[in-house]
Amino acid sequence: MALYGVSMAFFVEGALGVMPWDVLHQGLVRLVPVSLGTMTILAGAVVLLLWIPLRQMPGLGTVSNVVVIGLVVDLALRVLPTPGPLVLRAVFVAVGVGLNAVATAAYIGARFGPGPRDGLMTGLVARTGWPVRVVRTAIEVSVVGLGWLLGGNFGVGTLLYALAVGPLVQPLLPLLRVAEPEPAGRADAPAGRP
Repeated sequence: MALYGVSMAFFVEGALGVMPWDVLHQGLVRLVPVSLGTMTILAGAVVLLLWIPLRQMPGLGTVSNVVVIGLVVDLALRVLPTPGPLVLRAVFVAVGVGLNAVATAAYIGARFGPGPRDGLMTGLVARTGWPVRVVRTAIEVSVVGLGWLLGGNFGVGTLLYALAVGPLVQPLLPLLRVAEPEPAGRADAPAGRP
């Protein structure tokens, strides 16, 4: 979760567009004078409330996600420099994409419950029967559009994230997935018995 917050800060400092939900977070910060991290926490809490009618159950990772990422992004924004030249800003965005891909694979691999935004997606898929790609795209286009209208930073970095993070996560996921525990009774069964 800390890597998520750091990756968000790299996108923000790169100033070439931020991740889809952060376009919304930035736009909302223009209306409510709080830090980006605080807005991330507030938005995560609101999204969790949307889980109630969808009958989604949060895990430890779900609740931690809401708080930790917001706190870390604010801390990282305090210590990261703001690059001036375009080439350095592009490097910041590339680092942001890479760190986010590692964070995503590690988060999914840890199996502590979906993040609030992913749980919203899976809850809507379960309730509507619509395909994941349709629901995910509709949510992300909606938050980007609303965020952009509110003044959030939509740009080439946003598009790069949308195109690159999935293909980067796919090979990382098997490397960072925690092994599933043995079924009860199987690991301690005497040799030669099923």
